[in-house]
Amino acid sequence: MSYDAIVLAGGAARRLGGADKPALSVGGRALLDRVLDACPDARTTVVVGDRRATARPVHWTREDPPGGGPVAALDAGLRRTTAELVLVLSADLPFLDRETVRALLEAPSPPEAPGQDGAMLRDPDGRDQPLVAAYRAEPLRREIALLATEHGTLTGLPLRALTAELDLARVTSRPLASFDCDTWDDLAAARARIREHGSVLEQWITAVKSELGIDLTVDTKTLLDLARDAAHGVARPAAPLTTFLVGYAAAHAAATGADPAQAVAEASRKAADLALRWADEAAADSAEQNGSG
Repeated sequence: MSYDAIVLAGGAARRLGGADKPALSVGGRALLDRVLDACPDARTTVVVGDRRATARPVHWTREDPPGGGPVAALDAGLRRTTAELVLVLSADLPFLDRETVRALLEAPSPPEAPGQDGAMLRDPDGRDQPLVAAYRAEPLRREIALLATEHGTLTGLPLRALTAELDLARVTSRPLASFDCDTWDDLAAARARIREHGSVLEQWITAVKSELGIDLTVDTKTLLDLARDAAHGVARPAAPLTTFLVGYAAAHAAATGADPAQAVAEASRKAADLALRWADEAAADSAEQNGSG
């Protein structure tokens, strides 16, 4: 699906004491980079805010004057896009995922049906999130132009003045997809959530893949089982070394045209079988020695 993305990253962050909110980290990665990771296939990505280092290339722009509010910022970003469908996101969503983005992009109906102007996320408490939404560019540009004509300026206008005039479908949010970091308490909560026992491995693997520029489905159970077999059947240091070698072998196989996920699975199977044979051999030797003694 062809779309452009606009990320609004120029707010004053008053409840954070004016901190550079998009640069604050959750799970070792800047909030802005986490949001950018949720829309890697955008044809053009425009960030509205001050320039800063990002994990992937983006286009930069700023509303005039800076600090003009979300409608003015959205207008500035929209001027740098050309796709018929535009994803609009705030830069403080640490748990936004690609599945949520995909659901938003696929939700708008055909032009003749309800929801023709786009789709907006609705959080678990029933609140609409206009900065987690996919809009059709033509009606968005039309309504922004009408607001500018009516008010003489877009500065200071609330987003509801824009979205109230659009026919938008609603997409129900996954529990954390719409969680945003407006305060220091929010940031602390996000950092705590990312380390929760039930999700820490998934969050860590996602972060590592983003850091390394890898887009690969990881069979966590298979790799953990392999690490266990290597640690128990050979020696503890064998666990990380074995998983590294499996990754290297899988990358080598993928370079020759193999499917990366299948290459990981096959390399893991071979290494796990070897670890079990190694353990069986050691057990047999130990039994023989005990018997002869």
